[in-house]
Amino acid sequence: VQLQASGGGLVQAGGSLRLSCAASGLTFSRYNLGWFRQAPGKEREFVGGIGWTGGVTNSPYSIKGRFTISRDNALNTVYLQMNNLKPEDTAVYYCAATMGSVYKTSGMDYWGKGTQVTVSS
Repeated sequence: VQLQASGGGLVQAGGSLRLSCAASGLTFSRYNLGWFRQAPGKEREFVGGIGWTGGVTNSPYSIKGRFTISRDNALNTVYLQMNNLKPEDTAVYYCAATMGSVYKTSGMDYWGKGTQVTVSS
């Protein structure tokens, strides 16, 4: 199983990025997909997830309304559209897959390697 995240980069505050995560080696349509991020010196945190039925679970943090998760089962890809980015969004962003119903760092079955997002002020 491979999850390959891409689309990260350097962006100014207020800008946008769209992350993609292409999956292979698994029955993509049966998995719940999550996005996580980890800033330097901090624990990895949940950003949001999208279920195999398309239902979206947002982070309880102040990401709601700025980030949108979607998936394309035909392309085995999950997306994270990030708008109005802030310097505190700077982190390595990871995608992960689970057949479970809860998006927890310890509970994901497969992880991608992550893509760096840096937001300058």
